[in-house]
Amino acid sequence: MTVRLILTKGREKSLLRRHPWVFSGAVARMEGKAQSGETIDICDSNGKWLARAAYSPESQIRARVWSWQQDESIDIAFFVRRLEQAQQWRDWLATRDGLDSYRLIAGESDGMPGVTIDRFGHFLVLQLLSAGAEYQRPAIVSALQQCYPDCAIYDRSDVAVRKKEGLPLAQGPVSGELPPALLPITEHGMKLLVDIQGGHKTGYYLDQRDSRFATRRYAQDARVLNCFSYTGGFAVSALLGGCREVVSVDTSQDALDVAKQNVELNGLDVSRAQFLRDDVFKLLRRYRDAGEKFDLIIMDPPKFVENKNQLMGACRGYKDINMLAMQLLNPGGILLTFSCSGLMATDLFQKIVADAALDAGRDVQFIEQFRQAADHPVIASYPEGLYLKGFACRVL
Repeated sequence: MTVRLILTKGREKSLLRRHPWVFSGAVARMEGKAQSGETIDICDSNGKWLARAAYSPESQIRARVWSWQQDESIDIAFFVRRLEQAQQWRDWLATRDGLDSYRLIAGESDGMPGVTIDRFGHFLVLQLLSAGAEYQRPAIVSALQQCYPDCAIYDRSDVAVRKKEGLPLAQGPVSGELPPALLPITEHGMKLLVDIQGGHKTGYYLDQRDSRFATRRYAQDARVLNCFSYTGGFAVSALLGGCREVVSVDTSQDALDVAKQNVELNGLDVSRAQFLRDDVFKLLRRYRDAGEKFDLIIMDPPKFVENKNQLMGACRGYKDINMLAMQLLNPGGILLTFSCSGLMATDLFQKIVADAALDAGRDVQFIEQFRQAADHPVIASYPEGLYLKGFACRVL
C-alpha cells in the first residue's frame, strides 16, 4: 500500500493550482512509513487524493509532485513519456536556431522535479538535485538509454543543494564514453568549447543563449567590457557583432584560457580581445578612478542569493556593480545586466538597477528585457521556474 501524506486543512490550495511542492509546514501527518525519495500519495485533510509525489524527509520541501494522475505509476515508462514530450519542443527549437546543445529537462517545468538534463551533442549531462530524483536514478537512466541509445551519459550531481536533501555530491560517467576535456558545440553560428567534467553547472550556461545572441545588436564599433566572463560566449558574440575591442574579466584563469580558444575557434581577431584575471568589483573601481570608458558593458554575475536571508546583501551587491558599470559607460552607452538568482524578482531587480542609476548620477532607459532561453521553459503553475532576468539599459 502506498504511503499517504495528509495535508493540514486548507493547505491543499496550492496543489489544486498544480504547484508541485509541499512544504513541511503543510503536513498534518504521514500514514505509513516512506524512505527518502520514495513515491507517496498526497491527500487533503479529508483523505481526497491530490497527487503522486516524491518524499523528502530532510528538506523543507517535504514532497515534490511527479504526477497529477491517480492511475499513473512512476516507473521507466513514466520517464520515457516525460522525455519524449520534452524532446518535441527541443527538436523544434534546435531546428529553428541551429542548435546541437540545449536543456532537455528543466526540472518542474518539464514534469520532472529535481531533475536537470542538458544535451551537448551526443553527451547527456545529468543533475539529480532532490531525494526523489536520486531515488529514481535507475529508472531515469534506463529511460535515457531507451530514448537516446547513441548518447553517453555523464553525472554532474555535484551541487551543494543536494545537501539540503540529505544527499552526497556525485559526479562521474554513467554510461558510454567519457566527454573530452573540451567539447565544441554550436550556438547561433558560434563554435564554443564546453568543459562537461570540470565546468560550471553542467559545463556551460545554456540559459544565456538568447542574451549572448542579442549582444551582437549593441556591439558595432563598441569598446566592450565583459564582466564575469567565464569562457567568453559574450565576448565571441560581441566580436561577431563588430566591436573594436572586448575586455573579458574573470577570476578563473582556466575559464579565460578557454575564452581565448573560443575567440580563435571562430576565426576572430584575438588582438581585439583582452583576457584579465581579476576581481570584477575591484577592477571596476580601478577603472573608474583611472577614467576608463566603455560603450557596452555586460554584467552577468554568479548567483548572489541562495536563501531569503541573503536577499538584502544580494541587493547591495547588484546595486554596487551596476552603479560602477554605469559610471564607466560613455553617454548613450549600453549596459546588459543580469541576475540568475531565483529569489530576485524581476521588478525588484529593475528597481535595483534604477537605484544604481541614481547613485551613479546617470539617467537610464530600459530598452530591452531578457530571460532564460526557451529550452528553459516556465510552466504556468510554477512561476519560480523563471530565475534568469536581465535588461538592456541605455545610460545617458
